[in-house]
Formats: sequence, C-alpha cells, structure tokens
Amino acid sequence: MSSAAVLTRNQNLPFQHCFFVFFFSQTHRPKLIFPAITLHFPSVFNCETMGSLSPSINPRLVLQANSYDPLSFRRVFGASLTGQPARPDMTAVCKRSRRIVYAKKNSDEDIANCDPEWKSKFKEDFEKRFNIPHISDFFPDAAPYPSTFCLSMRTPVNEEFAEGYPSDEEWYGYINNDDRVLLKVIRYSSRSSAGAECIDPDCSWVEQWIHRAGPREKIYFKPENVKAAIVTCGGLCPGLNDVIRQIVITLEIYGVKKIVGIPFGYRGFGKDIAEIPLSRKVVQNVHLSGGSLLGVSRGGPTLDEIDREINMLFVLGGNGTHAGANSIHNECIKRGLKVAVVGVPKTIDNDILHMDKTFGFDTAVEEAQRAINAAYIEAHSAYRGIGIVKLMGRSSGFIAMQASLASGQIDICLIPEVPFELHGSHGVLNHLNYLLKTKGSAVICVAEGAGQSFLEKTNAKDASGNVVLGDIGVHIQHEVKKYFKEMGNSADVKYIDPTYMIRACRANASDGILCTVLGQNAVHGAFAGYSGITVGICNNHYVYLPITEVISYPKIVDQNSRMWHRCLTSTGQPDFF
Repeated sequence: MSSAAVLTRNQNLPFQHCFFVFFFSQTHRPKLIFPAITLHFPSVFNCETMGSLSPSINPRLVLQANSYDPLSFRRVFGASLTGQPARPDMTAVCKRSRRIVYAKKNSDEDIANCDPEWKSKFKEDFEKRFNIPHISDFFPDAAPYPSTFCLSMRTPVNEEFAEGYPSDEEWYGYINNDDRVLLKVIRYSSRSSAGAECIDPDCSWVEQWIHRAGPREKIYFKPENVKAAIVTCGGLCPGLNDVIRQIVITLEIYGVKKIVGIPFGYRGFGKDIAEIPLSRKVVQNVHLSGGSLLGVSRGGPTLDEIDREINMLFVLGGNGTHAGANSIHNECIKRGLKVAVVGVPKTIDNDILHMDKTFGFDTAVEEAQRAINAAYIEAHSAYRGIGIVKLMGRSSGFIAMQASLASGQIDICLIPEVPFELHGSHGVLNHLNYLLKTKGSAVICVAEGAGQSFLEKTNAKDASGNVVLGDIGVHIQHEVKKYFKEMGNSADVKYIDPTYMIRACRANASDGILCTVLGQNAVHGAFAGYSGITVGICNNHYVYLPITEVISYPKIVDQNSRMWHRCLTSTGQPDFF
C-alpha cells in the first residue's frame, strides 16, 4: 500500500498559492480522480495560511486554484451556505480505491521553499480553529463564580449559602482550562503506512491539541438563575434517554431548579407546544427503555420564531442538528443573550468528525448481530441460500463494517465509500455464484447508502434536508434472484431490514457509560461558560470541540485504514470493480 499527499498549483499563479490534498488510486501511477472539480481560492488561502488548507481529518479531494467560487468551496468541504452540513457526493467520493498516491507535480523541496515556517503557522491556525467559544468572548463583563459542583460536599445548594457558593479547595476533581488532549496519537513515518494521514509529503509530526472536557473550578452561571432546556432531534437512537437523565441529574447537583424538555425536536420551539418539566424524579428510570422521553422530529421553526426564556440549551442530534445548534448560538450572540448552547453528538451512523464514536453506535453494532445471525441461519439452512441484511449508514459504512467484523458470518460487505459493480466478471453477483458453488450459501451485509448509482435518483428530501435514498437492499435482492433465475439455477434469497428495530433499542452497557459521561460533561461545559461546542470522546478521552469543526463534513470509512482491511480479511471478498 502506498499513501501520500498531493501538492498542486495553477501554473499561471505565483507559487505561494499552494496547498496539500490527498486522494486514492488503485495503482502506483498518479491518477486524477476529480477532473470536474475546480476550486478557486482568494489571496487569503495561500502559504501564509497553509494550515487552514490542511484539515486535520482526511481531506480527500484533488483541487486546483484559479479564482474563488464560494459555492464550490462549500460543496467540497461540506458546509452549505444555509448552515446545513452538506453530505459529500458519494458517487464522486467513491471513485477511488485503496491506495494513496503522491502526485509529484513539483519537487518536495518546493514545499520547504514555499514557507519554512509553515509548521508553526499550521499549528497556530489549528489552535485558532479549535478554540472553543466562551461567554466571556462576547460578554466581557461576565463574572465567574466558585463552582457549586464539588463531590466532597454533596448537600444541595439552597438559600443558606447566601454569602457565596461552597468551594472545596482541597478537592482535586476540577479540570484546568489549559488541559489538552491530542487529536492524533499515531506518528506516521511514511505515506505508505496504512491509514496514513499526512499534512505534507514527509509526514511531518505536528501536535494538534484540543480541549479536555470536565468540571471547572469557576462557573459563569448562578444555578438559581438558570433555566435549562433539553431537545432531541432527528431520528431515534439508543441512549437518548440515558443522556437526558444524566443532564438532568448533573444540573440538579449544580443546584439548578428549572429544567425543561422541548418536545419533538426543534418543532417543540413552536408557540403551540408546551415544555415538559424535568427533574430527577421524572427521569430516574427513563434509561431503562429505548426511544426518547421528549420525542423526536426533523425540521422546525426559523430562528426568528424561537422565543424561549432559557439560558442553557442542550441539543442532542447529528450533523444537521448541530448545524442548527450553531445557528442558535450565533443568533443568541447577535441578540446579546447570555445563553450556553452545548451539543451532544447523536448519530447511529458514527459519522461525526474527530470522535472515536458517538452514542448508540455500539448498541447498533450489537443488535445488528441478531439480524446477521438470522440471515446466516436462513441461508445456511436452505439449498443455495443467500441472506441479505441492510443496515444503517447513509454516507458512512461504519455499522456495516463493524457488524461484519463482529459476526464473522458475512461473506460480502458493501459500504458507501467503496465502489462496486453488481454485474460482470468482477461483480458481486459473479462472486455470489462462486460462493454458492464452494460454500453452498452466502450472506451479504449492505449499508443503506451503498450502491445508490444503481437506483433511480429523485429530488425528494426529508425534513432535515437529506436526500431520500433508494432501497439498495431490495434492489440487490431483486438482482440476485433475477441473475440466478436467468442462469437456470435459482437461489433461495432472504432479505432482512432491522433498521427501526435497532433504533428503538435500549442502550447497551458500553453506550450507557458513554451517554452518562457525555451528559455530565455537557453540563460541565455549559456552566464553565462555553457555548457553540459539542462534547465527544477522542482517543479515549472526553473533549470539547467547536461545532463548526465537527459539522464541516461527515466522517467516512477510510479504504486504506486498518479497520477496513480487517473487514476484508474477515469476509475474504475481492474488489468488485
């Protein structure tokens, strides 16, 4: 395997208009895979700000610099002009295969000649982008108070503490504001290393630090003046009730008395929908069942229609929901409102940037085993049996990949990031025929966003602005039956779609722990005065990240990653193209 960066520039421009990008190719020969995409940069995007052109997570496009077109820039990097994070065109993104190649248009020495101080400028730009917004940035007169959160003293805060808030200087449970966590922990020595993420052709090591999550010694809200609200948006996901429960419990430990839930996602901000009062008594056992105590929905009112007297808002949702949370954060600043807006990443697809995983993902992988095992038993018990299981994953195949690895019963795993053909000598159907001849049965696991190029495209979108996908599972089922019928030797095909059964599950133990810590840290972040942030887990440590960074584009499976290679080793499948 070979991997590297691409250094490209327009020959008609001075050399300072240079940047690094990465792309995939099947062979060692340089290959331009996005000839239709031309990206134009203004003078601000040059070597003096090179860091901003080297995103920390897997940039995958080959771009050229001629003149600036903001719409093209937004489409490529994933943030739409409307604030909704644009999902990548997977048809284009998937036109690559497993090797990363270094296209050498200029010599490596040109990079050093570009700006010898690029490392320090990259680091400076990174720190600026990942600096998390704070209340004091917008309200300089915001005064800090000693924290009311101290586990050495668990008595509730009440009027007896009129002279000030209790603080235990001997308790060493607070996080220092300067504590940081490394975003990247692997130092790749070569571009040819599997999964290498390099910011230059030499794979130079530049430390990238992000903010550690947890309770601070100083808080910026008086608990008795706080009215906190919780909202759950998008689709259902295991663990929603667990997060709601922990947010409420932690708020009460701080001393907050006014806690409400906004029903049915952002729609609940409408004037005709009443808030739901929340307390520890209300949420005590809510984590024992799936779904959401508050309900979910997609879409909602405009910012101008939102008028609630709250000063802490906790938003549970995915990329689109976080884009909405960031808009609310910006609107509060615009209106001069001291409101902490904190996100908790909820996406069963596990497609949010910079995070090890999002809550609900482990449960989804575990529950998918039931469907895969059922498909395997059906296929294995039938004469020339084929089982097909469709799992969640609009633009990323993490669930299908991990579920295939966990089960050990999958022969073919199809995900949105990896192109494949159904017909032909290298197609899925031909390999199925081989499996039936050699094994007598086969099981396919396919992510819902895979193979959309085979389906009739529509302009239909859901309330969140997502394109309504065609049913690839039904399509494969039809094509398999048709293929073997035309061969004169039919196959017994069983199709299982457990999507909604998985979404409605109660969180398992792993997700339960993750939800607990995320909910607690969300409250700690809000009281610490941070807003426009989300909380997540990175390299097994809990961190705060600016919403703008995590919604820039969805995280997808890297075809050159060790995890995808492990999946291929497990299934034994060839390349289907």
